[in-house]
Amino acid sequence: YFFISCCTRRSALGLTALLLTATSLNADVLSPALQSDPASTAPPGVTSTVEETHFTAPPIETVTVTATRRIVDRRAVAMALTRVDEGALLRDGPSVIAEALRAKPGAFFQQTTPGQGTPIVRGLKGSQLLHLVDGMRLNNAFFRDAPNQYLALVDAQAVAAIEVLRGAAGSLYGADAMGGVVALNTRESRFTGPDTSTTGRFFSRYDSADHGVLVRAEGAVGNERGSLAGGVLYQHRGNRRTGDGTTVRPSGFEAEAANLKLLLDQGARGEWMLQAQALEQPATPRVDALVPGFGQETPSSETFLFEPNRRTFLHGRYRQDGVSGPLQRWELNLARQVIVDDRRTQDFGSVIENREQNESTLDGLTAQINLLLKDQLDLVLGVELYRDEVRSSRQLVNLETGASEDVRGRFPDGDTHDSDAIYAQVNRSFGQRVTLGAGLRYSRYDLFLPSDGTLTDTRLTPDDLTGDLRLRFQLAPDVQLLANLGRGFRPPNVFDLGTLGPRPGNRFNIVNPDLNPETVWSYDLGIRAWSERWDLEVFAFLLDYRDRITSVPTGELTDSGRIIVRSENSAESSISGLEASLQGQLTDTLSLDVVLNYTYGTEQARNGPETPADRIPPLNGRVGLAWTPQPSWRFTAWTSFAAEQDRLSPRDRLDPRIDPTGTDSWLTLNGGVEWQPREDLRLGMQLTNGFDRSYREHGSGIDAPGLNLGLWLSADL
Repeated sequence: YFFISCCTRRSALGLTALLLTATSLNADVLSPALQSDPASTAPPGVTSTVEETHFTAPPIETVTVTATRRIVDRRAVAMALTRVDEGALLRDGPSVIAEALRAKPGAFFQQTTPGQGTPIVRGLKGSQLLHLVDGMRLNNAFFRDAPNQYLALVDAQAVAAIEVLRGAAGSLYGADAMGGVVALNTRESRFTGPDTSTTGRFFSRYDSADHGVLVRAEGAVGNERGSLAGGVLYQHRGNRRTGDGTTVRPSGFEAEAANLKLLLDQGARGEWMLQAQALEQPATPRVDALVPGFGQETPSSETFLFEPNRRTFLHGRYRQDGVSGPLQRWELNLARQVIVDDRRTQDFGSVIENREQNESTLDGLTAQINLLLKDQLDLVLGVELYRDEVRSSRQLVNLETGASEDVRGRFPDGDTHDSDAIYAQVNRSFGQRVTLGAGLRYSRYDLFLPSDGTLTDTRLTPDDLTGDLRLRFQLAPDVQLLANLGRGFRPPNVFDLGTLGPRPGNRFNIVNPDLNPETVWSYDLGIRAWSERWDLEVFAFLLDYRDRITSVPTGELTDSGRIIVRSENSAESSISGLEASLQGQLTDTLSLDVVLNYTYGTEQARNGPETPADRIPPLNGRVGLAWTPQPSWRFTAWTSFAAEQDRLSPRDRLDPRIDPTGTDSWLTLNGGVEWQPREDLRLGMQLTNGFDRSYREHGSGIDAPGLNLGLWLSADL
């Protein structure tokens, strides 16, 4: 754990910069000397595709996915699945990784402040979704069930693919996988041949709407026996200009990141992987707290800075494939994640400044085996152990006198949140048409909050049995009927039980140690059809969400006028919707991409009337075209859109981020061009929000960028 204990943002950058300087750089994305080879980690009989170097549009192809805890063809998965590949991440250059899911099947993007962003999947967000990085949990003990900043602490330019399982995944992933799983897989560099080679990439992007600059350099050295790869990133975003010509101040932020990854071939299809990741945002403003929102004449805060927010991650993995007989793979993972969420806040008109220090240290140990038995039967068995400790402190500083007072932190200091789980999933094919899947997981939790003056010693030990059933029926060689039933579960965490302090929307949270777990029943039915030139997928879904933990006003106010709230198991929700996507080759050089998402939600508080559910996205989607007249040129044009959302919950109407009359509809026109003059060089330009329209994505705390010119370059060095 030396890297975590020593890795300040500068030492992290310096450590990896030293690696890059010591090697001759050559791009790992474009160079044929080093390509990610998913097939090398697949069990026998499984192949995978690698993105084409040039832009020539091939026939529609399938890809392999791993978020199912098996390496399988996407068409062998019954669950609804969204995938964003490395090429899309390169072209779009998202400032935070969640932006890459904007207008994707089943997903919506919410942004409270530019340095943060949250995906909404089937109407759920935050701790209602499980977030993974290389198979290990990102969700920690103070991960809140609302838009939060923690996914932004993963370097988007180090990610090879995003896979989103839509719908409850109770057997494979357990707690928090209520609306789905957002799995990020970082790049792995593999070489062929016995001779040592080096490779690397330099990537840079500029965006005019916020004068944003993103620079990443990465490199690797190795041979067929292993590799050492690393990269550094620096990102600076200025204040955002919106479509009405307004520059939102303050809204700029910076980020610095570094990563190292070592792969060692142990023979007999065994492999060690060791990696370290770090990302820090030194001081990110909370825009919606610093700028008056809807219904406000003054902002709720004079000062609100995440100062700093940091994530460090150390991960070791041993994996062995095709050991003997039915054993296809066994894998062991050990990881430590440390998230620092420090803040400096000051209520509007107050002379008292809050200085908070919050830290979660999450240790995880997981083990899994994959078995392929006779009669087309495969089995996944696994064990997970996680231990999380939270440290929290706070000082109140009088800015006029300089006097400082130590007070209770945002959370009780020394909280622990531990979990143990065992799971199994079986998939069985019956002939060529029917495949059934079933899984179960037993989970047990131990959540302890020590006494601190606001509550006595509190210990919760909930346990639960979650599971799912899945059906894939081959109606024709190129048409599938898909059905899924799952039960999700989310125990209260430290944030739910023990949060004390200011919240967005001019609220002040008090603790409630008497919470119970949430549960959800998830149902969906879909159809998947394809040919050599097109791919269609449509899913209808329903979530029956029980004992939902919501923020409930107590009817009292703080001295500064904030609404006092606390978390309670006070609501039930029903969320349904439709998700559709179509990809097709209109001609050999022209392709089409269409996405349409619709979500409808209702909520009923205990003994109360039925109302719309919180933060439900409006009808939204995209229509895009890509033209590749030559292998070295690619032109794109697309429109993203959202309908009006005027079905607002009572809480939505009080949220300063949301217009109480509803969020207006919007449509943007966008285009781009990519040019690859040489094997080792790619250049691109994107023009987004071509109408320079002023609009806000529903639930966001800031208007979207206005007309933006994005320029990017990716080069071998």
